[in-house]
Amino acid sequence: MSELFAGLPLPILLSPWVLALLGLMIGSFLNVVVHRLPLMLERQWWGDVAAQLGDVASYKRVFGADMPAPLASTGSGLERTVAALSPLSIARPASRCPHCGHRIRFYENIPVISWLLLRGRCSACKAPISWRYPLVEIASALLFGAIAWRIGAQPAALLWCGFGAALLALALIDWDTTVLPDALTLPLLWAGIVAAAFGWLPGLSLAGSIAGAAAGYLSLWSVYWLFKLTTGKEGMGFGDFKLLAALGAWLGWQAILPIVLFASVIGAVVGIGMKASGALREGRFVPFGPFLAGGGLSVLLVGLPTVLDWMGWA
Repeated sequence: MSELFAGLPLPILLSPWVLALLGLMIGSFLNVVVHRLPLMLERQWWGDVAAQLGDVASYKRVFGADMPAPLASTGSGLERTVAALSPLSIARPASRCPHCGHRIRFYENIPVISWLLLRGRCSACKAPISWRYPLVEIASALLFGAIAWRIGAQPAALLWCGFGAALLALALIDWDTTVLPDALTLPLLWAGIVAAAFGWLPGLSLAGSIAGAAAGYLSLWSVYWLFKLTTGKEGMGFGDFKLLAALGAWLGWQAILPIVLFASVIGAVVGIGMKASGALREGRFVPFGPFLAGGGLSVLLVGLPTVLDWMGWA
């Protein structure tokens, strides 16, 4: 991979300060992904519902009777409603104020700076702009800078920055919706395997990456089924399996247990804090995905050899 960057001043271009600046800009993009991707998925799901309600043959196979006319009518009406929605993607439409529809100009979308200059309010209607937007941008900048410091000024740092950005987006989406989209977890999984195959992840072979992916998926899959057979309840979603598989593909099978341990500790601290502050009400649960992401980033930034040494496995 280094040959692709031959002749470039890598110590400058891949320094923590430069990558932190890149992270600031990527953080602005991640805000869009975190907001729009769940909406895009929900639209797709409602389209699937409409298509299923229009499948009279399937209804008859399952229920042994013709589909009631009101149900079929509901399906056709829902299909028209979904089809009439305006197009939505990560790139389209342009960002707008959700309160007044004001189109966000380019100079109103400069990471952190625009939010500060606007004093956290829309320039048109003065409605408040969530503080989370600049915080995500700052978090992304700090994460990219930390990865650059940990990995060093080498091209692999860019790969790990992409890894970190994907985990940050997944953590926020899961926190908001309790969903870990396949549109992010599966590309992250395959990217790790491909990077290992090309030798872009120092110290991790293709076999080690595949073993890590398998160990990550099967470990949580086994816990899921053990818990379900014992209690009759589902303790986690399939997205958690895929996320841990992706982490294993990037960090190797030896990282799986440390990641889960880190995730459990982080989750316990956050859960206790939320319980003490009243933010966690009875009957609600905290998704595990953000803590898995935090565990994976912790192992990356601390270094797997160091973590294994702490555990006495070195």
